[in-house]
Amino acid sequence: MSENTVNDALKAMGYKDIHCAHGFRAMARTIMDEVLEERVDLLEHQLHHVVKDANGTAYNRTAHLPARKAMMQRWADYLDKMRVGADVIQFKATS
Repeated sequence: MSENTVNDALKAMGYKDIHCAHGFRAMARTIMDEVLEERVDLLEHQLHHVVKDANGTAYNRTAHLPARKAMMQRWADYLDKMRVGADVIQFKATS
């Protein structure tokens, strides 16, 4: 499935100029860092971001799969909690 598939679905639901597929990755990255306080290196690894250190790309062969699996379970638990309405912050509607 391509990014455009998700964007087309969002457009069909009326979210064309409000949200995009890539925005879900950015939202997850931000919440997992700031709210769930996950390790940044694991977040970057999970998002498949390139290591900025030139030597890191050449020498780093880590996967951290058990830690990433646990992190993603915490993310799923967080989303489940949001789904049932816990800890939701209501914002004032803009005019």
